[in-house]
Amino acid sequence: MTAEGTFDTANWTPQPPLHDRDGVTIGLVTLDKTWHGDLTGTSVVTMLVTGTPVEESRSYVAMERIEGALHGRPGSFVVQHDAVSDAGAQSLRCRVVPDSATGELRGLRGEIAISIAPDGTHSYTFDHTL
Repeated sequence: MTAEGTFDTANWTPQPPLHDRDGVTIGLVTLDKTWHGDLTGTSVVTMLVTGTPVEESRSYVAMERIEGALHGRPGSFVVQHDAVSDAGAQSLRCRVVPDSATGELRGLRGEIAISIAPDGTHSYTFDHTL
């Protein structure tokens, strides 16, 4: 199955860097999301980010707990993010943590693709099975 829609981010809260040496930083950021479309609800993201002296080379890993409804089925699940920007060439993988789903979403598996439009709008395509 496929779910599609948009999401908004808010409350970006960076913590002081855990590491900051020779232009390389490692820091912790938390943020909130509100999901719209086939997936509705809210989530909290805990993100570990790395910056480098090259502005377009950076990385993050994150865990995100989403609570809401997928195609009208209520529950929650956790998504693991792994993202790298290598001199601007970007890759991102967001996948459901196996057996993290609750409620009517138990057994959920899948990956979420995220796109950011030039106007800053975030959209998603969530290929999944239940």
